[in-house]
Amino acid sequence: MALDQTPPLNSLGFAKAPADTRVVVAMSGGVDSSVVAAMLAEEGYDVVGVTLQLYDHGAALAKKGACCAGIDIHDARRVAEEMGFPHYVLDYENIFQDAVIDEFADSYLGGATPVPCIRCNERVKFKDLLETAKDLEADCMATGHYIQRKMGPDGPELHCAADASRDQSYFLFSTTPEQLDYLRFPLGHLPSKDDTRALAAKYGLSVAMKPDSQDICFVPNGDYAAVIRKLRPEAADPGNIVDTDGNVLGQHDGIIHYTIGQRRRLGIGGLADPLYVVKLDADRKEVVVGPKTMLATRTIPVKEINWLGDAPLTSRAEWPIAVKVRSTRPPRDAILRPLSDTTAEVELLTPEEGVSPGQACVFYDPESSRIFGGGWIHRG
Repeated sequence: MALDQTPPLNSLGFAKAPADTRVVVAMSGGVDSSVVAAMLAEEGYDVVGVTLQLYDHGAALAKKGACCAGIDIHDARRVAEEMGFPHYVLDYENIFQDAVIDEFADSYLGGATPVPCIRCNERVKFKDLLETAKDLEADCMATGHYIQRKMGPDGPELHCAADASRDQSYFLFSTTPEQLDYLRFPLGHLPSKDDTRALAAKYGLSVAMKPDSQDICFVPNGDYAAVIRKLRPEAADPGNIVDTDGNVLGQHDGIIHYTIGQRRRLGIGGLADPLYVVKLDADRKEVVVGPKTMLATRTIPVKEINWLGDAPLTSRAEWPIAVKVRSTRPPRDAILRPLSDTTAEVELLTPEEGVSPGQACVFYDPESSRIFGGGWIHRG
């Protein structure tokens, strides 16, 4: 009887030696992806680092606190030199402009509240960059995201990070089963960011104490309005602030300055009860305000669903799930009612305030850490 000569699986799940396993690491220049690259290099993998230049390099050099600035490209290259693996910078400016920035601006113009980091993961990093990794004959692509990939009975599953405060599942819900098969997330199991920084110090990385990025990479200092005004000047057109009956209460200097749920800086005084932004009407250039009770939403229409459950989405009339409608909020119990393979209605068991078209609605298993995908909130 012949003995099974299949080698054991390595830490990335392949039945071969690390030296025979090529992995492309998406390197942003921050501590997380740098640690991933260093960790895999130390384990003996054939590591190739890739950093994306996503927007004007000249403007980026003057700006800190974003994931793809010029200084970050330099930092990623330096880590590769320190750890002795090749590193490439790819110019994805045009792709990023078309797939992310333009939609970001148009969404705001349409009165929505976009989440460009999700579109970047979906359309750039996990699509074009992932195909580049395959062109480089890599066995897989690894990133520094805080999320977990676990093997289930029906293949890879997406799970929340062990550290709930670092979990990035809201931004990665659109990862498809095919992409999940190819991706690896080596940091998702770590208890805290302190553990990541300890690893960076262990490997002697120059970025060990580099601050985390806070802004959207192409929005300096969080000034959305300035970016959109540059891309779509008409977004700064003035208009009326009206109540739900259409009565004019004041004027505004562009709907780009307002978001659903906003209370401050409305410039409306002398009212007994506070008013909140409940709708942005781009066609009429109106900011619609109303009482806080109007912000409470129970039913959410969802489109462009990426479903990560084992059974087809439409195999049930209802799914008991938990959902997140904002990255900073905990999952809330809900009922998912499929309308098609890519559309559904979500009923929140407890109404949620500030639900806005353009945001993501991410689906979670209420009984475990598993993510069942999600979709985009739209106007029903």
